Amino acid sequence: MNRQFSARRSRQRGLSFFGVIFIGVLAVAAFAIGGQSVPIFLEYQAINKAATKAAREASTVPEIRAAFDRAAAIDDISSIKGSDLEISKRGDNVIVGYKYSREIALAGPAYLVYRFEGQTK
Repeated sequence: MNRQFSARRSRQRGLSFFGVIFIGVLAVAAFAIGGQSVPIFLEYQAINKAATKAAREASTVPEIRAAFDRAAAIDDISSIKGSDLEISKRGDNVIVGYKYSREIALAGPAYLVYRFEGQTK
């Protein structure tokens, strides 16, 4: 009877101390990267909204750039300016395109780079 009891007891389950530390480090890294990534994606949505609004409300290239810059000042957009927009026409529709990238420094020479590209419809 003692053999069965000691055999059951020797099969412990769970994480070791090093396993807990490893999972903790991974969780902290994920939260740190996620915390820096959220504002970048929110800015992307603001850029998309500002470009769509500028294409809808203005008709000439300088007006579109100025409308985008006004929206950028309100929404605190710093990654792209009105002068960076690619503006074209398809039929009666004004198409506003944009391309930019953002970086997050990870550790030493390592960076996480987000590249964004879009256009209005």
